[in-house]
Amino acid sequence: MRRGSFEHDDLIFSFLDGGGDGKPLLALHGHWMGASDFEDLAADLAPAWRVVALDQRGFGESDHTDRHALPAYISDAVALLDHLGIIDPVPVIGHSFGGIVAYHMAAQHPERVECMVIEDIGVEIADDSAPFVAPWAGIYRRREELEAKLGPRLAPYLQRSIERRPEGWQLNFDPDEFLRSEQATNGDHWGVWLASECPALVVGGRASRVCNAEHLKAMADRRKDTMLVMLDAGHSVHVDARKDFGVLCQQFLERGA
Repeated sequence: MRRGSFEHDDLIFSFLDGGGDGKPLLALHGHWMGASDFEDLAADLAPAWRVVALDQRGFGESDHTDRHALPAYISDAVALLDHLGIIDPVPVIGHSFGGIVAYHMAAQHPERVECMVIEDIGVEIADDSAPFVAPWAGIYRRREELEAKLGPRLAPYLQRSIERRPEGWQLNFDPDEFLRSEQATNGDHWGVWLASECPALVVGGRASRVCNAEHLKAMADRRKDTMLVMLDAGHSVHVDARKDFGVLCQQFLERGA
């Protein structure tokens, strides 16, 4: 994937573009992660699909800001499509935080979203990660020190979010800024979830600590043209069950293409 950038809302945004002649597909990452989290999926879906992945505001290589709100996230995603001249509706894959943005985008801009894959996120969000995320802030002399702070369960998933600076190692997102983003996405989103009509695939991880199958099943049961598939994975289904997730997405996308 090749990296590009664009300016929107007085911020510089970074994104990755798989390129090629495939049909465009927008990918939106979860909290703590970035566009690079979808590089493997882009490879698995090519050449039929051209995956375009956004570093959402405050994450990856995009600018940091104190302006965090769902309308802003949706505007950022639409601005990326506009920047690339992608006018026709596209499939949107959203993991966790990105999934919330995806289903809000489908409700507010149905003309831009052809279908959506919602990966391991519900519609009743009441997260508070401050107790364990706040201590991640700072710069560490050695990469291993930061990985130890993240802990053995989470460090493997955040490898692409660790960066080297002249003064040491740190995360490419600010934990305090993430907590503002988390608060911005908390709430009851049932009304928004049910407001869109495009086909949807909800994918959950059986070992996820974020979602439970009962809630995801209710999302699929209550919304038209929506199906649920549970895979043997944790919260990052596309990482833990890469092959199965890729095949599942390919089948769903071919159905709607």
